[in-house]
Amino acid sequence: MSIIANMKALFRREDVKLELDDIQAMILRSRPEPYVGIHAMLHIEDVAGGRDLLARLAPHIPSARDWAENLSSWTGVAISHAGLEALGLPEKSLKSFPIQFQEGMAGRAGQLLDHGPNAPENWDEAYKPGNCHIALTIYAIDKSALKAADVTAREILNQSTGVTLMGTHEFGADESAANPFGYRDSISQPTVKGAGVDAQPGQERAVAPGEFILGEKSETGAPLGMPVPGPLGRNGSFVVLRKYASRVGAFNDYLKSQAADEDGQDLIGAKMFGRWRGGAPLVLSPDRDDEKLGADSQRNNDFDFSDDRRGLMCPHSSHMRRLNPRDSQVTILTDVHIHRIIRRSSTYGPKWSRDVTQADDAAEDRGLFFIFISARAFDTIEFMQQEWINGGNFVDLGDERDPIVSLQESDGGRFTIPQKPARKRINAVPTFNVMKGGEYMFMPSLTALKWLGAGEWDE
Repeated sequence: MSIIANMKALFRREDVKLELDDIQAMILRSRPEPYVGIHAMLHIEDVAGGRDLLARLAPHIPSARDWAENLSSWTGVAISHAGLEALGLPEKSLKSFPIQFQEGMAGRAGQLLDHGPNAPENWDEAYKPGNCHIALTIYAIDKSALKAADVTAREILNQSTGVTLMGTHEFGADESAANPFGYRDSISQPTVKGAGVDAQPGQERAVAPGEFILGEKSETGAPLGMPVPGPLGRNGSFVVLRKYASRVGAFNDYLKSQAADEDGQDLIGAKMFGRWRGGAPLVLSPDRDDEKLGADSQRNNDFDFSDDRRGLMCPHSSHMRRLNPRDSQVTILTDVHIHRIIRRSSTYGPKWSRDVTQADDAAEDRGLFFIFISARAFDTIEFMQQEWINGGNFVDLGDERDPIVSLQESDGGRFTIPQKPARKRINAVPTFNVMKGGEYMFMPSLTALKWLGAGEWDE
């Protein structure tokens, strides 16, 4: 059963406690598998034109309640702080947003450790500071549905003046839902309390809705701070968008340098990711890939690390375990539930192949849009970048970094694989993903989209 079919089967309207008809579908509802889509980055040059565009788009943005119907595509809209300024939002409202959002992703490069090749001056033009005002994303079940939604979006854009299309990027994946390195992606997702879907195996309990939806109670028992006025903030959320170019050839070549045969290479790759390419987690299938398990949404996330305290099956420093420690014992204490994120990442470029080498990387447009949604999005990504991705103290590994998404030192990093009688360390791990741009975004409610389109604060 596909993710969409499975989620629809689990949906219970009688259990809904949230205002689903006001929340953008992309916040609460999973993408399809397989999927295709397109990201579009827009720049507002004229206040009236920007508002007109949002007013025309609003009726075409499905709600989280609409998602339960038979939709073949859905569109999401997010706006940067510079975009809200370009829409003429009052200063009081602009200053009511989190300071990280006000400064933007490029302005927070120091806190995000985005330096060297990842520094903002090296980003694609569409993501240079102040350029990306509106991010428009379309997900669809197939190319025909994507084309129809794309035509509608372009017609709306053409009818509006003073808005420039800075760039587009198509993406997609087949039924394997694999990332650029060939590993099944976005398996672990939190269940949001009150959204009408029960927690699935491996998801523990549902997370308080205020961790994802502004205006609702968070894990602390109270709502998080919300931008003003009420119609602007309520039922919205925040988005982190980071575009990476993936050095798939460098990854393949590195695995070949560490193991002579394909089985050995696949094992090291699985140790780095925490899962096999088919999606099976190491703690459930430590010795070999199990594609049937990996594709089973009822089983592929139904585990914890209680029987793997030493990391003998899944290394503490693996990408998956770092970004979702679950019940792991960590040195730097944190409540994992307030760092849960709703992943909406998307893969672009050719499908992974074992034959790709480092010599091919420069010529191939291949990578990942790391996108996630959270009411604490900016605190979360900066914490993740500083502690979970680019550090190792929280698992007693000093300065060891995430082997997949971190920016390694020029001479490479190291990766520790616990085993008996002594742990194994592999060295000179290169950087496999390089930042090409990104932005901190606000995903308004449907009410707020209409409010922004109407410019009602001028009345």
